[in-house]
Amino acid sequence: MSTKKNPKIMFLSTYPPRACGIATFTQDLVGALSKTGKIKTGIVAVNDNDYDYPPEVQMTLKQYSPESYPETAEKINSSSADLLMIEHEFGIYGGEWGEYVLKFTEALKKPYCVTLHTVLPKPLKKQEMIIRQLAAGCKKLVTMSSSSVHLLENIYGVPKEKISVIPHGVPELPMEDRESLKKQENLEGRFVVSTFGLLSPGKGLEYGIEAVARVAKQHPEIIYLILGQTHPGIKKRNGEKYRESLEKLVQKYGISKHVLFVNKYLTKQEIIRYLCISDVYMTPYLGKDQAVSGTLAYAAGYGRVIVSTPYPYAEEMLADGRGLLAEFKNADSLAKCIMEVMRDHKKQNMMENKMLSFGKNMMWSCVAEKYFSVFSQSI
Repeated sequence: MSTKKNPKIMFLSTYPPRACGIATFTQDLVGALSKTGKIKTGIVAVNDNDYDYPPEVQMTLKQYSPESYPETAEKINSSSADLLMIEHEFGIYGGEWGEYVLKFTEALKKPYCVTLHTVLPKPLKKQEMIIRQLAAGCKKLVTMSSSSVHLLENIYGVPKEKISVIPHGVPELPMEDRESLKKQENLEGRFVVSTFGLLSPGKGLEYGIEAVARVAKQHPEIIYLILGQTHPGIKKRNGEKYRESLEKLVQKYGISKHVLFVNKYLTKQEIIRYLCISDVYMTPYLGKDQAVSGTLAYAAGYGRVIVSTPYPYAEEMLADGRGLLAEFKNADSLAKCIMEVMRDHKKQNMMENKMLSFGKNMMWSCVAEKYFSVFSQSI
């Protein structure tokens, strides 16, 4: 255990105002850790543009500049940091599959830990090599799902004692009453299904829309809220093609009264408000390899009934009757799950209560304590 009082932990990550799920995650984690009063924190922001960062961002790293990685590592070496936490996702670092991050760790002399936001069951050679090298050099490797532990051991050769499982955190905001919120939003008497997050083709929202079209034939009270703007990376490459294809689908099925797009980057308060309005939260994702979903974690933390395709994280979160799993790329299967909840209020209440008690250990205050313990062991 570290004897140093209030060690300084630096985080290498994207950071708001950059629109990125990992940026929000890091901001929430750092905020929760600061509240413990046990550590000092600072951010090294991974930059793909010029942003007006808040004061906790002490350094920036240019995502696409290979020279920036060792240069930034040297700055950290000569700083007062006791430990660095690397938030890892293949897409947020430069080079093939984000390999520039290895230029950074090779030059880094401070101890570091890594949080993996994706653990692929069938990695490409380059992807596997990156994770193996990060794992070999770090003190601790954090994953957010138990199902990733055996993958890390068997595919990436990480010793079990190096792995810590810490759930994805959820902001602690008061839950408002669903019915009074529906009144405020003119959704009285509607059955609200929602999906939020940055829009991209892997989210499978076309299947969600088709499912809602099927349900609406029998239950005209259904409304599907698609919340969030298009992923900045997708928008850069393809503009709003994906969103427009979804809007065309809504027209094709004649369900414009049953689908509402909210095209903006939501604040945490707005996300929680929409979750509190929702009867069902849906993740119709296409990828079996989706390691963790921050949006699903939020929905779990607020005790929503979740209908999801069976990627590993969803299977883990919805076990023991806490939610319903539908088949991949199958609108009919999603529709059946939604109708099951609509037609059985007892079941809906039971699932909500089970999920609410399960979600308690995902609140940021609990999660911050677990990270603090990992840092203490690593320094």
